[in-house]
Amino acid sequence: MTLQIFGHKSPDTDSTGSPIVWSWYLNEVKGIAAAPKLLGEPNTEAAFVLKRWNLDKPEIIHGVDAGAPVVIVDTNNPAELPDGINDADIQAIIDHHKLVGGLETKGPIDITIRPLACTATIMYDLMGDDAAKMPEAIKGAALSCILSDTLEFRSPTTTDHDRAVAQKLADDLGIDMAAYVADLFEAKSDVSAFSDAELLRMDSKEYEVGGKQFRVSVLETTAPKIVLDRKDSLMASMVGVAAEDGADQVLLFVVDILNEEATLLVPNDLVKSVAEKSFGAIVTGDTVVLPGVMSRKKQIIPVLAV
Repeated sequence: MTLQIFGHKSPDTDSTGSPIVWSWYLNEVKGIAAAPKLLGEPNTEAAFVLKRWNLDKPEIIHGVDAGAPVVIVDTNNPAELPDGINDADIQAIIDHHKLVGGLETKGPIDITIRPLACTATIMYDLMGDDAAKMPEAIKGAALSCILSDTLEFRSPTTTDHDRAVAQKLADDLGIDMAAYVADLFEAKSDVSAFSDAELLRMDSKEYEVGGKQFRVSVLETTAPKIVLDRKDSLMASMVGVAAEDGADQVLLFVVDILNEEATLLVPNDLVKSVAEKSFGAIVTGDTVVLPGVMSRKKQIIPVLAV
């Protein structure tokens, strides 16, 4: 049976590219039949990466059969995975997020969770010398994952090793990283075609904080004004999105990549309280700017309080 490899729901570049990278490695190096999958439509940046490197978009799946062999990448959170994931045959997890708990396996498995900025960096290390065998398209996918997850090394999750691996891949590909990342972020910032609900779910993860269920959404962009000009409509749409998703509140952080800050939309007193208790912010309107906040993983989720 073919091994299915997938990341989290609302797939970003890392959750789109890393399953492709690891599937290549298992198929071509290890001789294991594997196929990348997606748990939703890739975001605009991930779609750009697929087109730029002439990669087929993985099949989108909405569930996993009981007993089906799977490898989970870029998450270990059951809330970000298909219902019934614990009935699948989980054979490995490769991730760079905090350990959430809740996954159950049929037996002992390989788990690699490392404090690096990107799953693709971990995969590069796990491949060892075989990483040199990656064709250009696979190297392009891996490089894109690292540049995306580190926000071109601006994110506080970035390590020297992430930088080194990215530079090695860029050198192998013979491309100018700065020029390529400009195209990458332009694609990331092009959200004009999406509805409010789609934007709120595009890069979002579910977390419980103090008994409250939050959908924590992040929009990383070089053009924050395009998103913030829609703030009234976005805040109005939060009510329906939260209700449909079983959350108490949507928290939307608009991350300005170039100015290295986040703007949190503040639609009500609950979010005002979260902003003040979590970030020590002084909230006087329906938005609050959080200087230096770039990473949901390192700077948002660990400090959330209600």
